[in-house]
Formats: sequence, structure tokens, C-alpha cells
Amino acid sequence: MGKVTGFLEIDRADRRYVPASDRIRHYREFVLPLSEEATRNQAARCMNCGIPYCHTGCPVNNQIPDWNDLTYRGEWEEAARNLLSTNNFPEVTGRVCPAPCEASCTLNIQDTPVTIKTIECAIIDRAFAEGWVRPEPSAHKTGKKVAVVGSGPAGLACAQQLARAGHEVHVYEKHAKAGGLLRYGIPDFKMEKRHVDRRIEQMTAEGVVFHYKAHVGQSVSAQTLVDAHDAVALAGGAEASRDLPVPGRDLAGVHFAMDFLPQQNRRVSSEPIGANDAILAGGKHVVVIGGGDTGSDCIGTSIRQGALSVTQLEIMPMPPKAEDKLLTWPNWPLKLRTSSSHEEGAERDFAVMTTAFEGENGVVTGLRCTRVDDKMKSVAGSEFTLRADLVLLAMGFVSPVKEGLLTELGVAFDSRGNVAADTSRYASSRPKVFACGDMRRGQSLVVWAIREGRQCAAAIDEALMGSSVLPR
Repeated sequence: MGKVTGFLEIDRADRRYVPASDRIRHYREFVLPLSEEATRNQAARCMNCGIPYCHTGCPVNNQIPDWNDLTYRGEWEEAARNLLSTNNFPEVTGRVCPAPCEASCTLNIQDTPVTIKTIECAIIDRAFAEGWVRPEPSAHKTGKKVAVVGSGPAGLACAQQLARAGHEVHVYEKHAKAGGLLRYGIPDFKMEKRHVDRRIEQMTAEGVVFHYKAHVGQSVSAQTLVDAHDAVALAGGAEASRDLPVPGRDLAGVHFAMDFLPQQNRRVSSEPIGANDAILAGGKHVVVIGGGDTGSDCIGTSIRQGALSVTQLEIMPMPPKAEDKLLTWPNWPLKLRTSSSHEEGAERDFAVMTTAFEGENGVVTGLRCTRVDDKMKSVAGSEFTLRADLVLLAMGFVSPVKEGLLTELGVAFDSRGNVAADTSRYASSRPKVFACGDMRRGQSLVVWAIREGRQCAAAIDEALMGSSVLPR
């Protein structure tokens, strides 16, 4: 423990944002990092608890008190080594993870948790700046060949771990660039794609081979892939969006969020948006249906595109502004969360259900809505109409896409429609075929994807070699 009385003497301080009036003019990151002195002071607040609940809050099991202590002492390179021993991509989690570790921090009992996410980001950003993050190619080769389908956070973590174990790893990605939702889902203003690019460069130097525009199950035969490799890891994510089958759903101007967000990411990186018509919010009244992170991303993107107004609807009632610590801590609490995108000018409405879309000449013009009670039943007399020129459906994802890859392989599914595999062996019902990330567990956080990718790599390594030294 670096400073025994740090949590008593130093107040919590976190990163600030560039003012909304300035940041909505561009798609660059807008979080202002703390100074080195301030970061070390924040690390000094860690109490190095006898039972560090932050460990249970962190899916990748980051050794948080250890690198807090190292940061406080100014031992940045060792802090980076420690951080990278459990997390392949802390520059990602330090930007977009909701930080369940902070919810589990003992100091969160009084609403002043250690700024763990900020310290994590400072460590890895300094590591890159100092050149401490270098390729780590394996000193020996196993002669085994593994295919990883999907290059999102689960696929990338799995591929990197397998390559470092000495396997020949091939990553198959259906898009033109690697990253999955890191590249084509998360807006650039939350995470610039240079962070993904430099990891791909590192992994290429470690021997990972990337195959782009290789859509397994369509342009690439899934069975051929299985036949040509000693193991196949399915890490394609959960891409089947939850739909809203109400009258008027077929009107022009009603789109899934994941048809909208990737287009803007491609524009920023000067990549063709594809054959579909452009979906733009400029000059329109936008309604976002769904109150999660994807909905928030739609808000920030719509505002930057010049939307006249943005309204977010959520069918659940408004959560409490603060949780009851004695009931929830150290678990992740249900409470009202206001994102940076909400602060940029969106209106939010809760306990609202859309019953139909209205339109003229085949184009959406509004939504018919009703308020609902706590049992999701319509409240009589509460109907109202909301103007909308663009509607974005951001209600989550129900399962991986079955057509193509999964249908061809004939893998078994669990009760929720995900690929059936446990968290010990990560093995599917098909020999040689493993599954991890959202494709196995369903829609979840990036930090869970990284954890599952790492654990799946260890399971594959053990299956191929009889034992594994890869960490789980």
C-alpha cells in the first residue's frame, strides 16, 4: 500500500470532458487526461483492501491494487507490465469499459471510488508513448494451426494469446479491417481507431495472419476452415439486433442502430460505406429507441451529424438517481446514468412503448407511443405521438446470426440461441470448434469479451498440447 492515509487526505478527481459546444464539432476523443501528479495522487487513494472487491468486479481480474501502488510510486513500466499480464487491450477498456471495478471499490460505499479506469488508461497510454508495448512473438512454434472467426475484442484476445503460445493463428474477418465492434460500432469520439490499428500491427508482428473480406459461411466455407486447421474459435459476436415488429416498421427512415453507426465510422476512416443508402441525421428529428450504450452512441453521432433534435425512449421506468449501497455494493447497481452524449443535448423519456410508426409517402414521420406501468402494460389514456424523421432501433441484440457459419457447422445452441459451450473448455458440440465472447455468452461488455477470448485461447492450447501455461 503506497500511501496509508491517501484515501483520507486526497479527494477523488477524475478526467474531464472538452465542453459539449466544442466536442460536437468533430469525431475525435474529447476526454482530458489527468496530469502525472494527479494520477499518482488518485492511485494513492487505493486502500489495498484485505479483500479487494475490485478483483471480483473486474472480469479480466486485473490486479488493481498492485498497479495502483506501482503508479503511486512512479514505477510506470512495471505497472504497465502488471496491467498487460491480465488484459490484452487496456487502452480499450480504459476508454469504453463502464468500470464495474469502481462500483466494487470499497470507497464506493461513500460514492468516492478510486478512479481505476482513469489510472488504467494513463498506464497504458504512457506505455505506448514510452515504447514499452512491443511485439512478443513466441520463441518456439508448436506446428499447430488455429483459425479465429471474427476480429472483435474476443477474437483478437484469443488470437494474440494463441500466437504467443507458439501456434500459427489465422483470423478471418468479413469486413475490410479488423476490430469488430471496436472499429465499426464504437464511435470515434469514444475511441479513435488508431488504438485498434497499432494492436493489429503488434499482432501481425507476433505472427497472426489476418484475412479480410473473408466472410466465413458465405465467401469462405466453414467446413473447409475446420478441415484446414487443428482448431477453430468462433468469436463472431451477437449481431442479430432486437427488432420492433409494430405497424409501420417497413417505412423508410426506420433503421437498426448497427446499420447507422458503422456508416459514420467508415466515413471518419475514409472507408466506403457500402452498397446501402446513406443514413444521416442532419436536419432531422431523431428518435432513438433503447436506453443502453448503443442508444447513447446513436445520440452522440446524430448530434454531430447536425440533428435538429434527439429523443431517447426507454421502455423501462426511470432508475433511481442513486443506489442503496447497503443493498447493492459491491455488485453493479441499477441507477440513472447520464453519458457524455446525453449531456450534448438529448431528451430522455422512460416507461414509453412504441405501438406504431406513422408515415407519409412511405417515409416515417412519427411514432405512436403509450406509457406503460411497471408490468409493461399500457396505461389507459396515456397515448401520444412523437415527431420523427429518423428512428434508430437500439434495443440490444438477441443472439449471433445463425445463417451461414453456424448453420453450416451445425453447432448446438443454448436456450438463448447462443453457441452452446461452457467456460471451462469453451468447446462447442462440434469437434475442433470452440466459441467465446458474445457468440457464446450473448450481448455483453468488451471486458467480458476479452476475458472469454483469453480463456478460450488457454482451453484451445490445452486441447492441442495436453497442457497450457496461458493465463485464464
